[in-house]
Amino acid sequence: MTLRIFGHRPRLNFTFGLTVVCALLFFAIFGQFIAPHGPLNMDLSARLTGPSASHPLGADEFGRDTLSRLLYGAQASAWIAFSTLAFAITTGTAIGVVSGYFGGRTDGLIMMINDALLAFPGLLLALGLMAALGASSSGIILALGIAYMPGVVRVVRSTVMSVRQLEFVEASTVIGNSDLTTMMRHVLPNAIPPISVLASMMFGGIILSEAALSFLGLGVPPPAPSWGNMLASARPYIMEAPLLILLPGLCITITLLGVNMLGDALRDFLDPKMSGDI
Repeated sequence: MTLRIFGHRPRLNFTFGLTVVCALLFFAIFGQFIAPHGPLNMDLSARLTGPSASHPLGADEFGRDTLSRLLYGAQASAWIAFSTLAFAITTGTAIGVVSGYFGGRTDGLIMMINDALLAFPGLLLALGLMAALGASSSGIILALGIAYMPGVVRVVRSTVMSVRQLEFVEASTVIGNSDLTTMMRHVLPNAIPPISVLASMMFGGIILSEAALSFLGLGVPPPAPSWGNMLASARPYIMEAPLLILLPGLCITITLLGVNMLGDALRDFLDPKMSGDI
């Protein structure tokens, strides 16, 4: 269960989480304009130095500005996370709606394939796909999207199966609406709340998975910065320049905490059973 530093106070959780997500988006969009240096600019005279006027958070083993690389790393993490989330949610929702609505052999075939994908741990499946696709931003989006999609399919399918039995869905069919119209107008809107909660919770997992793949050398290829490959490149210098590994680790930690707290708050707001905790 996600740590709630504010206890059972969903509004405070929501405020903190939304602030972190908005900060991530701000730095991802405008970071390149406020970064003091380019992410690849080298200043060998500042190699492994601490904070200074020209390098507010120090410089790495090649004299590249740490602050600038963190800001550009936020851009890479946000772009990959949102693209992966969009792919997983869109594809998983479409498959889950079709599976839950039609049932029968269609549902059996889809769930057989889906369960086969779920049998693999998400990160392990992504590692296998990245080994085949090669290290690139598009490859990591596709690999993580496929790894996270089966969970979306199961959630959407279960929601659709419960909604499918309600009278207003049967009435839509009786009056002559096509299956596509019924699914889009009457079934899918009822699946939006659980999809929203799931998306907010998946976002943090995707950021962590991207950082892990980049740390292992299968994510964003160097010298382009990402928080994961910054952690990997800083390992040999952990005693000489500890900020190089502490700062990207802190960025990942705060982002995950904020996103998970936002997901907790959305679950509390959208789940009537938890309204007593507010």
